[in-house]
Amino acid sequence: MVNAVTTPKGAVVQEPSLITKVLNHPLAAWLWLPIRVWLGWQWLNAGWEKLNNPAWLQTGAGLKGFLMGAVAVGANGKSAIEYAWYGNFLKLLVSSGAYVWMAKLVSVGETLVGIALILGMFTGFAAFFGGFMNFNYLMAGVVSVNPLFLILAGTLILAWKVSGYIGVDYFLVPRVGALWSDRMAARAVPGGLPQGAKAR
Repeated sequence: MVNAVTTPKGAVVQEPSLITKVLNHPLAAWLWLPIRVWLGWQWLNAGWEKLNNPAWLQTGAGLKGFLMGAVAVGANGKSAIEYAWYGNFLKLLVSSGAYVWMAKLVSVGETLVGIALILGMFTGFAAFFGGFMNFNYLMAGVVSVNPLFLILAGTLILAWKVSGYIGVDYFLVPRVGALWSDRMAARAVPGGLPQGAKAR
């Protein structure tokens, strides 16, 4: 674990101990638990609603309506989208018919992110994908709950080692972490794997 950074001039900048504990100490999992479960519940509700809506799961009309609303030009002569390239991307999704399969992807994605966060399973990855969806909603001009969700997702990503500690990650993180730890150790030893290590 790296808690300090050495600047080009040789000065050592130490990470505050409180930050280190909040992001790395197992007891901090109790802080992240309600945040993680609450955020997961919001995603699960949103995804489940779409899974039970034919406009999202079958025709894609729900996403099409959202995209067309995002690129629509208002009375001021502008759309809600600040970046022209992103607006062109959304228009391409509509004109190509990609919204049909993307609506299914969004519905399933929101649901899976919610389940993973509630269970504390691959919490860092789940928070990343949830935050990625929030980012895209914001880019499309939809503020709503997205800024808060994006901030919470970011904090869960930073605390990925312990944010799912009270959950399935208690079992997963040590095993998944061992995969790249063994590979890093193998690279550090001339000739391959260190003695006693197993190749995966």
